[in-house]
Amino acid sequence: MKHTLTTLAATVFAVTGAQAASEYDGALTDLANGTIAAWTTDPLVLDAIRSQNASTAGLTEHEIIALDATWRQQTVAGGDLIDSVLSNELSSHLKDIHMQGAGRYTEIFVTDIRGLNVGQSSVTSDYWQGDEDKWQVPHETSGIHIGDVEFDESAQTYQSQVSVPIMDDGSFVGVITVGVNIEMLASAN
Repeated sequence: MKHTLTTLAATVFAVTGAQAASEYDGALTDLANGTIAAWTTDPLVLDAIRSQNASTAGLTEHEIIALDATWRQQTVAGGDLIDSVLSNELSSHLKDIHMQGAGRYTEIFVTDIRGLNVGQSSVTSDYWQGDEDKWQVPHETSGIHIGDVEFDESAQTYQSQVSVPIMDDGSFVGVITVGVNIEMLASAN
């Protein structure tokens, strides 16, 4: 059944492209405004972001780019920067949410006010999300961002990334991005 659903989804997306993605916008918006928005008010999420925002406030753009380059190198061989993020309390919490989703979520990560990873359910390809729409749109508009539906090689499924701003006393402090398995979203509807 799963193989058939994957094959069907591949055919639908190959034939209709972006039109197929827009049919999920309503369900993804509901998920963003409900479940994901509730995660943004979790004290563990807010405390982790506050702490990191305080420690990264003085970083220059050059230093951020250097940290991102280090992260990218460590995705191949591992290293202290990735280990420090993956082993923190917020990452443990996000891994638990990811597992409880039973395949509905392909990834979950939280970024700070600069777009740097604070916690994540699994390793992201880069450390700095601040140069991407998934961070920029929530930062600039205080609204959600729904990414295109794309095939995720690591999860072997079609996903859309949904990003929601994280606010603290009315001020933007970061973003949570959730990769949503479209195949499970489609089967739930």
